[in-house]
Amino acid sequence: MAALRKRPLHRNPMMIEGFEPFPERVIQQLELVLNQSDVPDPLLEAMRYCVFNGGKRIRPTLVYLSCKVLDADLALADKAACAIELIHSYSLIHDDLPAMDNDDIRRGKPTCHIKFDEATAILAGDALQALAFEILANENQLTAETRLSLISELAGAAGARGMVAGQIIDLAGESELIDAPGLENMHRRKTGDLISTCLKFGAIIAGADSQTKDAMHRYGHALGLAFQIKDDILDVTGEEQTIGKPVSSDIGNEKTTFVSVHGLEEATCKLKQRLVEAKAALEPLGNRAEPLNEMADFIISRNH
Repeated sequence: MAALRKRPLHRNPMMIEGFEPFPERVIQQLELVLNQSDVPDPLLEAMRYCVFNGGKRIRPTLVYLSCKVLDADLALADKAACAIELIHSYSLIHDDLPAMDNDDIRRGKPTCHIKFDEATAILAGDALQALAFEILANENQLTAETRLSLISELAGAAGARGMVAGQIIDLAGESELIDAPGLENMHRRKTGDLISTCLKFGAIIAGADSQTKDAMHRYGHALGLAFQIKDDILDVTGEEQTIGKPVSSDIGNEKTTFVSVHGLEEATCKLKQRLVEAKAALEPLGNRAEPLNEMADFIISRNH
């Protein structure tokens, strides 16, 4: 095995209060995963640039939290948490491309195709996506059945019925009006499906029953939509230095958002409704669900 490359630890400057171990834990695991001595440096540099370019690490934190509330060994979730973050990072690279949203700034820094070039950005995204499935397939701490379930779940959430479907609907919305049901469908696929998968990962690793898996799915679905509604609200109410992108960039790009469709006041009401739905989904878990309820509170109260 090749010796580890000595690189600085990328500390997350935006830790979620009360959940500090989880963002730091996944960063440490990602350092190991991305210690790829046989990957050409231009490609590896771009991959690392995008994975370690800040962020709150909410998705891998949800993987760990779901394992925690279901009394699963957190060590069994390390590669699953990494896989989720790799898929998320790949999706951001491709989302920012000139053929997609054509964004120059992500988290206050140049996007991948600006920092490097468009071809390198495309390949870095492709490589991160493939790596996500590779590390799940090779996680020998989990049974073959569990690994297969995780891979199948992630492929569905990230593929043509999930995140990719949401992206194509989003692109279509630049030339035609998306109504309220269509907007919700778009974000359920583009954002909600991957967040829901984070919760289902924990249930799969814990060997939970079908009722618990369903509760996690419904919580994740509501939380995912709440996350997107909050993003849309911050696009018009946030501060550029805090949210890491120009204020009202979605409006400038003529994108359909919950605020553009419903108005700020009604969008805020819908955000609160999703919070209620998320917490209601967890009622079968009783007091064990409190960390996930706290995460839901954080999602709707964050300022970035």
